[in-house]
This record gives sequence, structure tokens and C-alpha cells, in this order.
Amino acid sequence: MNFASLGLAPELLHAIKVIGYKQMTPIQQQAIPVARRGVDMLATAQTGTGKTTAYALPILQQMLDKPKSAEPLHPRTLVLAPTRELVQQVAESIQQLAQFLPFKVATAFGGVKATSQAAKLRAGVDILVATPGRLLEHVELGNINLSKIEFAVLDEADRMLDMGFVNDIHKILTGITRKHQTLFFSATSSPLVTNLSKQAMNKPTLIAVSKRNAVADTIDHVVYPVDDARKYELFVHLLRSQNWYQVMAFSSTREEADKLIAALKEDNVDAAVIHSEKTQGSRRRALQDFKDGKLQVLVATEVAARGLDIQGLDFVVNLNLPFFTEDYVHRIGRTGRAGAKGTAISLVSPAEEYKLTLIEDLVGSKIKRVRVKGFDVTESPPLNQRKVRAAPAPKKPVSRADAPAKVRRGGGKTANAPAKKVYASKPKTAAPKKPKA
Repeated sequence: MNFASLGLAPELLHAIKVIGYKQMTPIQQQAIPVARRGVDMLATAQTGTGKTTAYALPILQQMLDKPKSAEPLHPRTLVLAPTRELVQQVAESIQQLAQFLPFKVATAFGGVKATSQAAKLRAGVDILVATPGRLLEHVELGNINLSKIEFAVLDEADRMLDMGFVNDIHKILTGITRKHQTLFFSATSSPLVTNLSKQAMNKPTLIAVSKRNAVADTIDHVVYPVDDARKYELFVHLLRSQNWYQVMAFSSTREEADKLIAALKEDNVDAAVIHSEKTQGSRRRALQDFKDGKLQVLVATEVAARGLDIQGLDFVVNLNLPFFTEDYVHRIGRTGRAGAKGTAISLVSPAEEYKLTLIEDLVGSKIKRVRVKGFDVTESPPLNQRKVRAAPAPKKPVSRADAPAKVRRGGGKTANAPAKKVYASKPKTAAPKKPKA
């Protein structure tokens, strides 16, 4: 199904042609006609399926149908996203779709001075893409008024609630006093999202293009069994022996990510790291350098990498398995996007086998094990985890919604958090040459 069949304005169809979009994805086919009717909607689709376009096009068309000049302090459309990177990415996508329209698009996120953001809001914008925390700062400072919002979107709604933004989002949505359309877009379904939709929406239409927590069928899953103490050594061995060039590597904590990046640099691997403690400028440079092919490895945590769209990313590596099974979906969703093939690689120690069992239940099949000569597994799983493995497999994966609030928000130390790793560097060897284009 092509976009021309939607009856969109010529300016939007021209933008779609310039961008290079041809056929609609399943979520776009189902969501765009519903959203154009102005009804509330809760849509669930796996990452990399074109959700931004699925809500941006119908909103832009409705704004065209009822043209208004940008009013100081009063944007017409508000899009909330959980991270700075996703805010920028969403704003860029909307700006591309609106490139032949008179609408002004602005962003608001933390980590940078709010002065320039405030100036744009006071002058008047049509569409604002923001993180919840920075948006509330602008509301309290009188830089923006939410009362006249016509369209409210929660992008990556599940992640925002997982990160503990539920109270902020309640405050923001209740600040919209006029009748408006509310759209929730989520990669996974959860009780938190469902409960919020019941409170914030009016008889929402439910759209789900994939089963709960489904993973893209364009992704191959591979597990390398290895002792925990030798994970880093195996990672570098695979980088070099298999000539992996652009790789996103995930660690569960900021501390682990910092230790990993330090070890990679000591071993002459071109790498950078993004996590919540890095400055906005540092994160932007790291991501752009990775996209430009200047880096072999980009190290990240779930929070920093959620929603990032990196074209042509072939490999995602889990240096450790996530504590929450559904986070596996979000990590590997950086590859295999928009129909392209990708590979999700996990380095799994005996202590993580019980997590792997839950992930295999999520994926729906047993994941291929690849054993590397010289990296034989000698460790045994802890006694308490052997009991877990011996027990019947649960019917559904562990969900963040079932976890205590402190653990669910992430970022802090918990009794159940995995132990920190210390990455020891290998003897230095020559860095691999970039493959010729």
C-alpha cells in the first residue's frame, strides 16, 4: 500500500517522495487512517517499523485542514519522548515530513541551556518535541502553556513509564484543558501503559501489529557461551577475527560501560560511549561519528540507546544480558530495522543461563550456540540459579511492570542488580583496518 492512496496534501506527498518512502509499513497502514479521524489511539509495534511517520503524517494533515498561525507560548502539537537523542531524532523526522509546510518544529530537552529553547517557545512554535522533565521546567518558568494543545503524543510510552516519568506525564496531560487527540506509541505492551491510557484517553482505538514483546524476524540471534571473566577478551577476539566493523555493544550500567570503553581504547579499538551521565554534546558527537563510520564500536546503556535509528547497523552485542527480559527487545531493535537484516549477539556466562531461558521463550525458539576454540566454559552456575533452571519455565517473561518501583526505574543500585565487571585489557595488537567501500 502506497502513501498516495491516503489522500494526503500535495506538500506531504512531495515530502514523502523526497525522503524516499515508497510503501507503508504495517503500523503505518493501520495507524494513519485511524489517527486522521481524530480519535485517541494506543498503538504497539516493534522498533524500527516507522512509528514516527505513523503519527506525524495524520497530525500534519489535520493541522493543514484547520490552519492557524503559530501562537506565542501555545504549541498545537506536543510529542513526548524519553531521551534527548530520541527527541532530536523525532523532531528531525517530523521536520522532514513538514519541509514544504509553514509549520515550526522545536525541541526541549535537558543537558543544555534552556535559554534558546525558551526564546523559541515564547516566539511561538507549532510542534514541540520534548522530554517530560525539561518540558515541566519550561511550564514552571512560564515559557510554555499547555492549555491549547490539540494533539498529544507519547512516543516510546513504555520506556518513559519504565524510567519513572509516570507522575510527570500525568501532570503534563492534565495540564491540557481543551479537547485534544491523544496518541500513545509503544514498542511493547505493559500494564503501566494500559493503565495510563485508561486515565488519559477517551475510548482509545487499540492497534497492535505484532504480538506482545515480539522481535523482528529480520534479526538472527546468536549466543557465545563464555566465562564471565573472559567476556571482554572474547569480544575483542570476535571483533578482529570476524572483521566486525560497526558494532553497538550494550552494558547494563554506566560503570560497566565506562570500564568497557576504557579497555577498548587501551586495545586501540576506535570506540565511544553514550549513557545518561555524558553531556549532550558528547553523546551527539559519539553517535554522529558512529553513523559516519569513524568508530568501530559504540558502547551504550539501554536508556541512552532507546529509539536510536542507525541505518545499516549489522551487529548488536550484549556484553551481559539485561536484567529485564523485555529490554532484550529494545537492545537488539537497533539492528534489523525497516526490513534490513541484522545479528543480535550475546556473550552468556553460566550465571546468565536462566536469563537466556526467558529470552528464548520471548523469541519463541532456542537460540544457536557458537563455541569458540580457546574459550571453553569452566565456570558453573551459582547454586541458587541452578534451582531456577531446574524449575518449570515461566509462561511469560519477567516484566518491568511486575518489579519494585526502585528496580523498575533503573539507573540505581539494587539487591538484584548484576555484579560489576572489571574489563582487563589484552596485550596491544594492531587495530583492524576499515574495509574498503
